[in-house]
Amino acid sequence: MAVPFSEAVSRAPLRPFQIATVAVCMLVLICDGIDMQLLGIVAPVVIEDFGVDRGTFGIAMSAALVGMGLGAWTGGWLGDAIGRRYSLAVAAVSFGLATIAASRADGVWMMAFWRLLGGLGFGAAYANALAMGSEWLPERWRAVAITTLSVGTPAGGAIAAAIAPAALDSFGWRGTFVLFGVATLLLLVLILGVLRDSPSFLLSKGRRAAAHEAAGKVLRGQVDLIPERDAGDAAGGGSIGVLHRSNLRLNLGVGISFAASTLVAYGILNWSTTFLTAAGFALEQAAYAVSVAGITSILGAIGAGLLTRHFGSRIVMAGVSVLLFAVLVSLAAVLEAMPTAAGEAYRIMVIALIGAAAAVFSTGIATIYVVIALGYPQSCRSAGIGFGIFMGRIGAILASGFGGALIDWGEGSLIPFFAVLSASAILVSTAAFVINRHVPPARQSAPVAELSGVPPVAGR
Repeated sequence: MAVPFSEAVSRAPLRPFQIATVAVCMLVLICDGIDMQLLGIVAPVVIEDFGVDRGTFGIAMSAALVGMGLGAWTGGWLGDAIGRRYSLAVAAVSFGLATIAASRADGVWMMAFWRLLGGLGFGAAYANALAMGSEWLPERWRAVAITTLSVGTPAGGAIAAAIAPAALDSFGWRGTFVLFGVATLLLLVLILGVLRDSPSFLLSKGRRAAAHEAAGKVLRGQVDLIPERDAGDAAGGGSIGVLHRSNLRLNLGVGISFAASTLVAYGILNWSTTFLTAAGFALEQAAYAVSVAGITSILGAIGAGLLTRHFGSRIVMAGVSVLLFAVLVSLAAVLEAMPTAAGEAYRIMVIALIGAAAAVFSTGIATIYVVIALGYPQSCRSAGIGFGIFMGRIGAILASGFGGALIDWGEGSLIPFFAVLSASAILVSTAAFVINRHVPPARQSAPVAELSGVPPVAGR
């Protein structure tokens, strides 16, 4: 009997090729995170070299995020047009070369230009890596893959924070950009050598022979495959788009909560080295705090899947909002009261609170990805991921662009900076109260069609 690839692969065991595909997608996102976070890590050195204030430098900090928001949309379109594999290759080359070119910047606007171009690659890589990683997996593993891949960027940030200080000492900030950019370009070998477009994509383009050849990597024996049918087609109507009125509450909840979560995330990740060095931390100590935040972000994202499975996404997002607000207020209070000659114990407390904040906001972001993966109808699921990434970039752009100005506005106090972050933590609760398609606890699991609010595809 002829079946869609998603149904056929869901009946088969997990194969090494599928694991390798997810692993390469993860490497792409790790390099994405390294290149994206690099400027934030070395910001104090570059600001001094350019001779500008932190508020002005925010233009360069936010440029990559503007590009990433645009790249998520255009990269998703490119992936649908030419395939995920070649789109990932184009994305890796794009942000690798842009990172190398940024090493030649001689001012804020030139740095912003190259970071904007690199951001297009960042966004395209993220959208296509998430799509590629999930398309090859059986239904039972797709949400887990999305959650796992979401840790790629913070993992890259942690690696950048761990390596950047030593690279700065050896090569300066310009040489450090070249080093990481060249490393990204080497990924091209893995992308083209290992990855393949999924049978579902190939069938949608009418390439039946190529689809059956690709399916042979994970399916044993001859399987007659047919193109995927989305829920809108099964109901006898047109496909449901992201902006369809039935998605209104999901769009509002995802958009506001995602933007608020990433505002906090990029406020902490991009500006910690700046406000910590101003508070008396050495650059190596401040970079270590960011590295810890990257590690706890990974743990938070991994834990998100387990928490969502046990409690459901609604309770997890409500808890994230409350905990994040409490941690940010505590961190602000500790930094405000920090003595000039703070002891090691005080510094450890600050680093621990930064790590705790990262764990919590990463849990929230990963949980939103799970909601997106299961909440949008199949007909617009990839576009839904792109929409989430786009909305997330809005918060990231605001944090990167205005974080330095808020720090300067405080004139030695971090209250304005953390007031904005704390207010954003409250807005994260929007996901709990507005979204109407939450992932229930495992004991209450409903079919995906029920979660999507659309009828199931016949025969699936």
